[in-house]
Amino acid sequence: MTNAKLDALRGRIDEINLLLLELLSERAAIAQEIGQEKEKQGVPKHDPIREKEMLEALVARNNGPFDTDAIRHLFKQIFQASLNLQQNDHKKQLLVSRKQKKEDTVITLGPVTVGGTKPIMVAGPCSVESYEQLRTVAASLKQAGVHVMRGGAFKPRTSPYDFQGLGIEGLRMLKEVASEFGLKTISEIVDPAHIELAGQYIDVIQIGARNMQNFELLKAAGEVRTPILLKRGLAATIDEFLHAAEYILSRGNSQVMLIERGIRTYEKATRNTLDISAVPILKQESHLPVLVDVTHSTGRKDIFAPCAKAALAAGADGIMVEVHPDPPTALSDAAQQLTIEEFNRFYTEVNKNGIVF
Repeated sequence: MTNAKLDALRGRIDEINLLLLELLSERAAIAQEIGQEKEKQGVPKHDPIREKEMLEALVARNNGPFDTDAIRHLFKQIFQASLNLQQNDHKKQLLVSRKQKKEDTVITLGPVTVGGTKPIMVAGPCSVESYEQLRTVAASLKQAGVHVMRGGAFKPRTSPYDFQGLGIEGLRMLKEVASEFGLKTISEIVDPAHIELAGQYIDVIQIGARNMQNFELLKAAGEVRTPILLKRGLAATIDEFLHAAEYILSRGNSQVMLIERGIRTYEKATRNTLDISAVPILKQESHLPVLVDVTHSTGRKDIFAPCAKAALAAGADGIMVEVHPDPPTALSDAAQQLTIEEFNRFYTEVNKNGIVF
C-alpha cells in the first residue's frame, strides 16, 4: 500500500472519528434530557429492559464486519457512559454536593465551630442515667477543654428488653447540667413528633444509624433549624448516606453534620469496621462537616486513640467518644465507654501539644 493511499484512508478514519464524536455528543445531550425528565418523574435512571431492546435491535441490523459480541460490547460502553452522565448530573444538583456549594459548611456551637479551621471533640455518656453521672462527666469535659457533650435520652436498642433511655426527662436533665457547666449538647431523637420539642432542650439533634433512612424523621429534621448530626447506617453506602442528608437539606435545614460510625462487615475483631476512606470521600463529595465516632465504630478502648488520629489525618472535622464515671455500672454499652481517667489519657494522646482541638 502506497503512502498516499494509506494517508487517504487514515484521513477518512479521522473524518469518521469526528462524525462519531459529533453523534456521540448529540446522543449524550439527549441522554441528559432523558435523565432530567426521569428526575422530574421519579423514574429510575437505569432501564435494563430498554437497554436490552436497543441492543437486540442493533444486533439484528448488524451486517459486519464487527461480530455480535463486539457490537454488544461497544454499545454497552456507550450506554454506561450515558448512564454515568445522568448520575453525575443528578449529583451536581444535590444540595449536599460540593459541586452545588464549593465552600465548606461551618456550624457554630457556642465557642466552637464544626467544619471550621480546627476539629472538635464531642464526648459524654452513652445514656443519660442520673444528675450525678452527668455532672461528673460534664465537670471532667469542662476541665479538659471540651465544649460539646453527648448523652442519649432515647435509646433504640437491638433488644426490646434493654434500657431504652429516660426520654424527655433525660433531655431536661441534659439541658440543666449542660447549662450549669456551659456546655453544648447532642442527643438522639427517634420520633418525628419529638423533633421540634427537642430544640427546646438540646443544641444538636442526632439521627442515629438505625434511623438514617427513617424518611419521615429526616423530613421532620429538615423542617426545623436546629443543627442535625446524621449517623451513617450500619450497611449504608456513601451514596445512600448523602441522599439521607439530602432529605434534610431539601426541607430547608442546611445545618447538617455527617458522622461515620463504622459499617457492618464480616470482621469480628472490632464491633464494626471503621471506614476511614469515607472521610476524604465525603469531604470531596459534600460540603458538610464530617465527624468520626471511634466508640461505636471499633468498640475497643485500646484502639480509640490511633483510630481518632487516623480520622483526623484523613480530614475529619471532629471526633466523638463515650465517657462514663463508672462504665461497669452503665445501663448501656458498658464495655466500650471510657472512664474519666481513660478519657483524659485519650484526649491528651489525640490532642498532642494542644494543637488539634
